Amino acid sequence: MNNNYCEKLKTSAVQSKSIVSMGLDPILEYLPIKTGNTREDLSLFFKTVFSEMLDRGVLPGAFKPNIGYYHALDRPRTGDFSGSAALADLLDTLEQLFPGIPVILDAKRGDIATSSSNYAQEAFTCWGTDAVTISPYMGTDSVLPFLAHGKGVYILDRTSNPGAADFQDLTVSGELLFRRVAEQIIQWAQKHPGTGAVVGATSPDELESLAGVFAGKEIPLLIPGVGSQGGNGIETVARLRKAGYDPLLARINSSSGITHPWKKSPPPTQWAKAVVNNLESLNNETGGAF
Repeated sequence: MNNNYCEKLKTSAVQSKSIVSMGLDPILEYLPIKTGNTREDLSLFFKTVFSEMLDRGVLPGAFKPNIGYYHALDRPRTGDFSGSAALADLLDTLEQLFPGIPVILDAKRGDIATSSSNYAQEAFTCWGTDAVTISPYMGTDSVLPFLAHGKGVYILDRTSNPGAADFQDLTVSGELLFRRVAEQIIQWAQKHPGTGAVVGATSPDELESLAGVFAGKEIPLLIPGVGSQGGNGIETVARLRKAGYDPLLARINSSSGITHPWKKSPPPTQWAKAVVNNLESLNNETGGAF
């Protein structure tokens, strides 16, 4: 099995001059376009932003839609699949406009083997994305159906949320759980290139430590927590470099901090410009990767 996903990450980073992952998590109440047709509103929002990005030559190193934001807009029992349709429209648009930029489906799946097989089909066959996020909690037989597709799989390791310490910082057989997970990720990656880890930017010391463990092993990192969660792009890249980790394999994610920067005030008149300004700012912050 080849290492296409890792190569795609490196190539897209160089071509886009970015290691930013642009989270695409729509919140209807913050949309500057509200006609009452959810699918059309989301389509117009994203296409307007993407047009501004292409006009200015400001691109991310990956796109990351979180599937929950789209499914939450569906009302299946009344035949309304507006959210799923909007996600399909979005993925088609990304494929057409940004063919070399990876798309990560943030789904955080993980179940018994047969169920995981179906969730893997959902991510890679149904939605046709390049990578997916998953949970390792149920172990190897839960993870392997995703790895078997030979694409990108980001396994939750040390996440950026406040409650992460509830379980991830527990000591198991004399070892912190998130460090044990990191060791297992390395083992999986040896047989399944493209296997990566989710490690938050909100704990810089732990990020640096884990990046050092992963350095030289071709393990992609998805790093949430920059922007509205408080992480810093400049420090994150510096920590990766200090650890000897190749930052071109990393994707530093910001979601609402890029796409909804007006959350505490009305959208500005030039809202698409504001979105792209935030993306450009984070690209500049993380420019030390090049």
